[in-house]
Amino acid sequence: MNTHIIIRPVETAADRKAFVELAFRRNAGDRHWVPPLRQEVYGLITPGKNPWFDHAEAQLFLAERDGRAVGRISAHIDHLALAQPAAQGMGPGTGNWGMMEAEDEATFRVLIAHAEDWLRTKGMRRSLGPLSLSVWDEAGLQVSGFDHPPTVMMGHNSSAYRGWVEAAGHRPAKSLYTYELDIRRDFPPFVQRIVQSGERNARIVIRKVDKRRFNEEAALILGILNDAWSGNWGFVPLTDAEIAYAGKKLKPLVFEDLTRVAEVDGEPVAFMLTLPDLNEALKPLNGSLFPFGWAKLLWWLRAPKVKTTRVPLMGVVKRLQASRLASQVAFMMIEYIRRAAVASYGASRGEIGWILDDNKGMRAIAETIESKINREYVIYEKTL
Repeated sequence: MNTHIIIRPVETAADRKAFVELAFRRNAGDRHWVPPLRQEVYGLITPGKNPWFDHAEAQLFLAERDGRAVGRISAHIDHLALAQPAAQGMGPGTGNWGMMEAEDEATFRVLIAHAEDWLRTKGMRRSLGPLSLSVWDEAGLQVSGFDHPPTVMMGHNSSAYRGWVEAAGHRPAKSLYTYELDIRRDFPPFVQRIVQSGERNARIVIRKVDKRRFNEEAALILGILNDAWSGNWGFVPLTDAEIAYAGKKLKPLVFEDLTRVAEVDGEPVAFMLTLPDLNEALKPLNGSLFPFGWAKLLWWLRAPKVKTTRVPLMGVVKRLQASRLASQVAFMMIEYIRRAAVASYGASRGEIGWILDDNKGMRAIAETIESKINREYVIYEKTL
């Protein structure tokens, strides 16, 4: 049997379809993999649809053996990331790779070599990945927590990939953690006292978002995010177009009582975005909204009942970070959302993250409310 592996760039609509469908075939036997909506994947990888391409470029590759697709990978360069300080993880000369699937290690080795060669031709001296495609999308390779499915907007991959990536000379650059907790339980008395103290402080207001002013609220929240995360490892600023794009995608999943904004002296200074776990509704659809997926999903979105809610984003403006006030408004938002998640959505489990391994403030908050790490993702680096 011919075992020669051919790597070729994705160029045609048929290539793009093969690139997308490979993930469905590769993961069909994994009971914890949640098939994404195909139209979302096509939107992610298509210039003109995803505004990330306004400041970035990508090359997708397919691996074929005997005329059959057996692997895929992306190689990409974000010019906004190149402009960031090198000390924050990105910076000049750093390209990325991601969206990797392979049937065996030999296929992966050839794929990653092609991705690295493409980055070198673009003048990159270091690779950082996996990112699919941005740090704001699915970031990192899952290395633990394979005994349960991921929540909305989190990745999931074969446990074999870690060994393949490390054997190819990639070394851990940063770990990302998700934390889980039983939200039916009251938080420890210490946290309750902090919340009660904040409620007596007339300077502090914790309000729900107003979906009637959704575009304005989305711009406010993501503006706080750009400020709050600007010193974080791996940070790349979101553009106005990306903020509008993200807002449009998230709007159906945003419920007013699950997303809160903290105001101090009338000024918005923090937010917490919580989503019902859409993956619970997506899993039975197998990536398709037809013929009946649309109706099922729209019905679910009217009044979702879920086991899990996830906090993908939370931020406090930089000038207040590390202050007592910052932790106080954080605990207040978490408590109010916890109550709503249980009472209105039937949730019993919460998930927070991802959180960078060196984000001591957020990790301390997660541990104070007695949550535990349930999954770890690793972003790898390699000198090219």
